[in-house]
Amino acid sequence: MIKKPYILDYFTLVILALIGGISTYFLSLRGFDQYPIFILMIFGLIILLFIKPLLKSESFVILMIYLLIASTFLNNAFFKINLGFFSLFPYRIVLVLVTMVIFYKFIMDQSHKYLWEQIKVKNILYFFIFWLIYASISLLWSLSVIEGIKYLSLLVMGLLFLFIIVFYINKVDRLVGFYYIWMFMTVFLMVIGFWNHITKIHLPSSTLYLGPEYKQHYPTAVFFNQNDFATYLSISVFFFISYVKNATNGFLKGVSFCLIFGILYLIYATDSRAALLGVFVGVAFYIFLLLPRLLKQISFWGALIGVIGVFIVFFEKIYNKFFELFLASQVHHSFAEAMSSNMGRANLLKNSFNFILDTFGMGVGSGNAEVYMSSRPIYDTDNIVNIHFWFVEIFVNFGIFVFLGYILLYGYFIWFLFRNYNRKMQSKNKLIIEALLGSLVCFIVSSISPSSISNLFFHWVLISLVIATINYLKISKENKSLPLGY
Repeated sequence: MIKKPYILDYFTLVILALIGGISTYFLSLRGFDQYPIFILMIFGLIILLFIKPLLKSESFVILMIYLLIASTFLNNAFFKINLGFFSLFPYRIVLVLVTMVIFYKFIMDQSHKYLWEQIKVKNILYFFIFWLIYASISLLWSLSVIEGIKYLSLLVMGLLFLFIIVFYINKVDRLVGFYYIWMFMTVFLMVIGFWNHITKIHLPSSTLYLGPEYKQHYPTAVFFNQNDFATYLSISVFFFISYVKNATNGFLKGVSFCLIFGILYLIYATDSRAALLGVFVGVAFYIFLLLPRLLKQISFWGALIGVIGVFIVFFEKIYNKFFELFLASQVHHSFAEAMSSNMGRANLLKNSFNFILDTFGMGVGSGNAEVYMSSRPIYDTDNIVNIHFWFVEIFVNFGIFVFLGYILLYGYFIWFLFRNYNRKMQSKNKLIIEALLGSLVCFIVSSISPSSISNLFFHWVLISLVIATINYLKISKENKSLPLGY
């Protein structure tokens, strides 16, 4: 009689063979030679048989997850297989492999039961499951189901990555490993960015590849355009700022200090005002975080009084500008003259809120914000269909319930990390928490810069690291026998 584990092994191989065979068939339809791909698939299955003992090792799984994290920063710049409706990038391939390894491990040793018991952020994960279910249901009233499915696929990959990270990155050393991967990959992307800026040569993944000469000086690295790169750099700078403050190695602190100026220069070179403003707001919050309690209170009330004072002094100018952008009656824009950037973004927001009203707060459906903006605009946007604000994009696509849930959750991330931050805590904890708080606050502002965040996977990488950190902090608090940071 064949033992159950062997039955599972053969069953897994059959499933893999079917997946490989179907993939080979569709690749051949796209013009790929099926024989090398089929041979590669068979070779991969043979390797899988030899490394089967490794699949049961958690260290091997963690190593694969580290590889997955690193691959997310490469986007589709160096490798891409276009399947028509769907494209394969390095991180998508590695994501599938890691998922298969984890699934195999779950079946073989039932480790998912232990891992689920260790999760202290179940309510957060439940929200993302709700988001996914709601996004799937929203296809029923979407104008374009195809666009909805495309957007849904991005959401599925982001949430799959998030769940993997939260399940396995649950110790401080693993969080620090994640942190260092982010820093290392940022340096790698900075090198490409400076290469773009100096040589005016871009990778094929960039919209500036063979584009207009007057834009060639903008650095884009592996991203679609300079605004995407600027947003990534704006949140990454806080990883280096926190490292300079909390690291003990003097040489590496000095190198990181220099890299901070390199990042700021690249952001300046992208010409992204939102990213620069995001860094400014993030740094202000970072300084506020480090102040003693008394100075925090003085700074908070001083800032509040200052904001109120500025609003009172410049009330007339502020109101006139707000009236011009949002309240004054407008006619459709004449293409004989260029629309101002501020007016264009204001009209995008006004259209967005009209779409929400038209759908009774349910949202236009997964991935349909741009469809509505191009086919049913009330205010002229000069043919721009991307909302250019991540939080509003969620609002328009998924409606009031997902939007409020995301806003409350994002606020909870900042509140929890801020509340649990202690100036006397161990350096590893301070290293991670300070970087995440600065990045989260910065992202609120800098997310205005890209046309859309949905296709920028680093958003999910950041959110995953935040949730994994919160989960670790909660585990540490419950385990009274260990001091925070072990």
